[in-house]
Amino acid sequence: MADSSEPLTTAGSTTAVLLAAGAGTRLGLGPKALLPFHGRTLVEVLADVLLAGGCREVVTVLGADAATVRAATDLSRHRVIDNPGWDTGMGSSFRTGVAAAAPEDHVLIALVDQPGLTPETVARLLAAHRPGRATAAAYRDAEGKLQRGHPLLLDAGLRAEAAETAAGDAGARVFLRTHPDLVDLVDCSDLSGGEDLDSPDQLHLLD
Repeated sequence: MADSSEPLTTAGSTTAVLLAAGAGTRLGLGPKALLPFHGRTLVEVLADVLLAGGCREVVTVLGADAATVRAATDLSRHRVIDNPGWDTGMGSSFRTGVAAAAPEDHVLIALVDQPGLTPETVARLLAAHRPGRATAAAYRDAEGKLQRGHPLLLDAGLRAEAAETAAGDAGARVFLRTHPDLVDLVDCSDLSGGEDLDSPDQLHLLD
């Protein structure tokens, strides 16, 4: 097994933005960032996964109970920022994270409630990305059809427009629907199911 502390690829022009600001209201267990996972917390594990997959830097966006999350985790390898407007929806955290990334970098958007994310998934997206385009991990549904999911890699030239359209609970959704011709899907079904952890009946995803 690869050492998760060592990057699998060299992609010095991509900053990962880990969206971890939500209160986890639907799940009812507090911020998802603090859910126990592999002997640590979900936010710690996923931030390290993004770095191990080849991203130059990880910007972790906190919101709900940010002080508690900071105190309960070790994110010293990463850059951690607070989104004071987190309660207005994911869109504001998306904008905050993209704005914090180095201006010349591509940005890879990841969600803290996706415990199946692996370094191999991140590396696959970085390797498949083409200039001027958006590259999204995709997973097959019950009928075998590819469905767009996360992470999402936005080319440096697209990130500003994507951020401008992020509002409410929508991150890049509006941008992607407006520009379907710019989106490349990368099948990652062999690595995970791509599920988001949203309800108590999905807690098995943390096993």
